[in-house]
Amino acid sequence: MPDNTKIHNPSGKKRIVVTKMLPGEKWLDTLIKAGYRVEVSSTTEGIISKAGLLELIGDDCTGVMGQLTETWDAELFEALKKAGGKIYCNYAVGYDNVDVEAATEHGIAIGNTPGVLTETTAEMAVALTMASARRIVEADSYTREGKFDGWLPGLFLGELLHGKTVGIVGAGRIGSSYAMMMVQGFRMNLIYHSRSEKTELEKRVEGYNSYLKEQNLKPVEQKKAESLEELLQNSDVVSLHVPLSNETHHLIGAAELNIMKENAILINTSRGPVIHEAELIRHCRENKNFRAGLDVFEHEPEVPDEMKNLPNITMAPHIGSATNWTREGMALLAALNIKGVTEGFPLWNREDMKPFIGENPPEEIPSVVNPGMLK
Repeated sequence: MPDNTKIHNPSGKKRIVVTKMLPGEKWLDTLIKAGYRVEVSSTTEGIISKAGLLELIGDDCTGVMGQLTETWDAELFEALKKAGGKIYCNYAVGYDNVDVEAATEHGIAIGNTPGVLTETTAEMAVALTMASARRIVEADSYTREGKFDGWLPGLFLGELLHGKTVGIVGAGRIGSSYAMMMVQGFRMNLIYHSRSEKTELEKRVEGYNSYLKEQNLKPVEQKKAESLEELLQNSDVVSLHVPLSNETHHLIGAAELNIMKENAILINTSRGPVIHEAELIRHCRENKNFRAGLDVFEHEPEVPDEMKNLPNITMAPHIGSATNWTREGMALLAALNIKGVTEGFPLWNREDMKPFIGENPPEEIPSVVNPGMLK
């Protein structure tokens, strides 16, 4: 056991490793009440190395709760299996840092924490949209530096969102939630690009339109784009809500940026490599009216100096899910995944994760991405 590890319930019957201390207490109480020994790494490393992860796993480990900043590959899953492991749970909804195929080959279930990030991450995308459109960060710095001498007609002119068109790339739970916030909040028209029909999103927009008609207001327009190019050409705001895969890596590059509107706003709260960062920097440098709002970066935690110096890019340090309720809920879901797989509970198989956040969570496994591993 590494020296920089804190042990909870030392006499516990099964050893669970947690690679970073997580928010809240409920998740830890859940594992302790289940009778597990919980070892939490207190390393000062920003991202734990593979050698560090192997040391944490050791030769006796039932399950691991890890981070999306760690790369979990075949070597780690082989080690976890040899240590008696049954599950690795990613403290995230995404799992592009995990070799799921390798985990499956070694008989390791992969858990994740969807369902409690939806509104929180969508709200972050809205915040970035507003900050970009109204140049809030620029204006804040200007004011703090003592440059504000009084109202001026042309000071920090931004973009009006009301009545414009918002484009959603990836209309899953987060993308659809963001879409409705923008449609209902700013009466924006909607265009979306998705691999599947999003009839539920369309029904929600139709319901909002019924309300607008009752108020003698013009309904908003909605459309599923036939192609990404169609969406980019017609949107005033483009928000990315796709998982990272071979298909979505550098989904937005020079060609895509060049067909967007000259004063468009690009928002990314999904994964950094979805955007070709060097091309975005070039585009923002050459097009002063184009703006981007980013919560993720291609080579996290590295952020290029040139990007930092561009006033038309608003940045946040990957805090899309950073509310107390969400981060504590994610931790609880991860713990319940560990407990559920270890105890042989059935899989939940429903999108609504709210029942697991209550006082008496179901005796089921919230979310496993390779359910074939469950017996």
